[in-house]
Amino acid sequence: MADRDMQDGEGIRTYPFPVDLSVCRVGMQVGSMEPGRVWHRDAPLDRVHRIDFHVVMLFNGGPVTHMVDFADYRASAGDLLWIRPGQVHRFSRTSEYRGTVLTMQPGFLPRATVEATGLYRYDLPPLLHPRPDQLAGFKAALAHLQREYEDTTTLPLSLHTAVLRHTLTAFLLRLSHLAASSAEAARGQADTMFTRFRDAVEKGFATNHSVSAYADALGCSRRTLVRAVRGATGETPKGFVDKRVILEAKRLLAHTDLPIGRVGAAVGFPDPANFSKFFHQRTDTTPAAFRAELR
Repeated sequence: MADRDMQDGEGIRTYPFPVDLSVCRVGMQVGSMEPGRVWHRDAPLDRVHRIDFHVVMLFNGGPVTHMVDFADYRASAGDLLWIRPGQVHRFSRTSEYRGTVLTMQPGFLPRATVEATGLYRYDLPPLLHPRPDQLAGFKAALAHLQREYEDTTTLPLSLHTAVLRHTLTAFLLRLSHLAASSAEAARGQADTMFTRFRDAVEKGFATNHSVSAYADALGCSRRTLVRAVRGATGETPKGFVDKRVILEAKRLLAHTDLPIGRVGAAVGFPDPANFSKFFHQRTDTTPAAFRAELR
C-alpha cells in the first residue's frame, strides 16, 4: 500500500492503517510480534515515521527500546506500549519485539466508545507497567480478542465485526484506566520530586548551582528532574535555581551594605566579575545599578 502524500518539513511521512493485512479487511489486527511479522508493507520501521492508527504492544520479552515523539522508552516483559495516531516513532534496530500487538483504525469504534476510552489523550504516558493482576487481565482480554479476530467462519461478517468492536472496547477500557491511573501516579511522584528539589535548592543554592548535582543527590536522572520541575513550575531546574540565587542576591543588595563582591560570594560566585555577568544576564541591570536604584 502506498503511503500518503504527506510529508512535513523534516521529511517525516505518515502511513495509513494497512487494511490489506487485516483478516477480512476489518479495521483492526491482533497477533504475535515474533520475528518475521509484517508490520506494514511500506513503512520504514527503523526510521522515524508517523502512523494514522493506534498500536498497542504487550511485551513478553525484552528489554526493547522504542522511540515515541523523540523520547526513548525502555520496555520489558509485562509492559505495554501505546502509540497513538500522529505520534512520531521508530522501531529499534537491535531489539527483538516479542509478545502481542494490537493495531486499530481510528474509525473502527463509535464516537462514544472513543470518548469513553480516551483514545486521543495524548497527555497520557505511552509506556505502561501493569501490576501482575492487571497484566493477567490484559493477557486474557487480548487472547479473547485474538480468538474472535481469527474466527472468520462462526458468524457472518457483520456480526463478526460487531463482536470484535465489543471485545476491543473491553480491552481498551482496561487500557485507558491503567493509562489514566499511571499518569495520576506520575503526577504525584513529580509533585513529590519537585518538593524535594525545592527543599534541596533552598538549603544549597548558595553553594550548589548544578542541576546534575541536585539530581544525583535526589537519586534521580536529570531527565526525571527536568520533567518534575517543568510540570510543577513550567521552567527548567536551572531556571529555578538561578531565580533563587537572584532573589537572594537582590535581598542582600537591597537590605545590607555588603560589598558587591561579598554579595556574589554569598550566593556562590567567588569571582565578582562572574557574579556581575550572571546578575546582568538575568536582570538586565548590574548589581551596582540595582542597589543604587533602591537607595
